Amino acid sequence: MKTQMSLLALAMLTGSVQAATLIHAGRLISAEDNQVRQQVTVQVDGDKIVAVIDGYQPVASTDTLIDLKNHTLMPGLMDMHTHFSSQMGPGSYSEEFTMNEADFALRGATFAEKTLMAGFTTVRELGDTHRISTALRKAINQGYVKGPRIFTAGKALATTGGHADPTNGIAYFLMGDPGAKEGVINGPDEARKAVRQRYKEGADLIKLTATGGVLSVAKSGSNPQFTKEELDAVVSTAKDYGMTVAVHAHGKEGMQRAIEAGVDSVEHGTLMDKTTMALMKKHGTYYVPTISAGKWAADKAATPGFFPDLVRPKALAIGPKIQQTFAAAYKAGVKIAFGTDSGVGAHGDNWKEFVYMTEAGMPMIEAIRAATIESARLLKADAELGTVTAGKLADLVAVPGDPLQDPNLMGQVSFVMKAGQVVKQL
Repeated sequence: MKTQMSLLALAMLTGSVQAATLIHAGRLISAEDNQVRQQVTVQVDGDKIVAVIDGYQPVASTDTLIDLKNHTLMPGLMDMHTHFSSQMGPGSYSEEFTMNEADFALRGATFAEKTLMAGFTTVRELGDTHRISTALRKAINQGYVKGPRIFTAGKALATTGGHADPTNGIAYFLMGDPGAKEGVINGPDEARKAVRQRYKEGADLIKLTATGGVLSVAKSGSNPQFTKEELDAVVSTAKDYGMTVAVHAHGKEGMQRAIEAGVDSVEHGTLMDKTTMALMKKHGTYYVPTISAGKWAADKAATPGFFPDLVRPKALAIGPKIQQTFAAAYKAGVKIAFGTDSGVGAHGDNWKEFVYMTEAGMPMIEAIRAATIESARLLKADAELGTVTAGKLADLVAVPGDPLQDPNLMGQVSFVMKAGQVVKQL
């Protein structure tokens, strides 16, 4: 810190300092540790943070000042489980028959912007329709669309009849026999081909559905759906291509097979037990809880006709359990990254996960770290993202007041900067 101050002072004395953006923050949660700093100046130049300095530093006439003295400044938030191609509602199960690829993409752009404006500057897209998240990533990077930085899995991988088989529940004459190109695999060879196909299509990582799921039109929400050989083939091939692997799982058997195969994260994890948690700690596997999705599904299941008959009992049985599973996993010391499964619930409501995490016993400062540095580590992007540190990308968000005292303030994001560009300032 003293070195940063000395360098800045020297530059000012010699006249070599260039125009910069200075942020005066009343409180700073840098996410480097559990500390909160008071009255801090963050200096941004281009797309990078160049200094983090105690006190409100003087502003040169050529500089831009952003006054956040009554706010808490944090790193840009990260959601490790989103789906921009959808937002569940009563008509969701017929959309594939009524919407075109362009319809999904244009709607997804709106969801992406809502997510960014909620303070989430980076997301993992864990399964989409028509590869729209790849197109969205490109459009956002080129400045045509406002949205977060996207790490996408493209089409999630399933086995025949599994949770991400896109033909579940439709008429036999339309069902066909989707294969590796469509993300449906049977056997190690098809598993390897499916991973390579995702790579070919531009995916950043792999998502697979190791167990049954709640919202698919299939009977089981928790049975194991990949063999050990298939999982080994997916993980080893993904590693060959520099890709991480995220695994949807509710049932413990499918979860444990995936953990032993070496996946990077388990999503939902509803029915994990102490043995599963110990296995995750042994392998360093991250847990992405998605409490929001569980609560939303359980709530909507109480409305007759909202879900198909096969889905409703699964939502009632599995949805309410995720929060208590999260509480046990946190207490057991499992590594946790923030994720909501937005697209199940409403995009832009991602912040509610903070409330649910703190309700379950996680201190708010740790919930913020789960949504920043821990998520960056899961992405293997912590050299550039996840903390307010000199040299990292200038992804910054602020809320009025102190969110450590009131987690609901995370729903009042008033300032968002992504890679040095202010995209929201109230």
